[in-house]
Amino acid sequence: MSDFTWRHYHGQIILWAVCWYCKYGVSYRELAEMMHERGIQVGHS
Repeated sequence: MSDFTWRHYHGQIILWAVCWYCKYGVSYRELAEMMHERGIQVGHS
């Protein structure tokens, strides 16, 4: 069973976001902009 069952986004997308957030210390708004550039629509909250 996947650790990301019932999540809105695929597990790989979640892992990318967490990695960028932790590694680079970006804000949620900056992270949302980075995901948007890759064609993934997310909210900054």
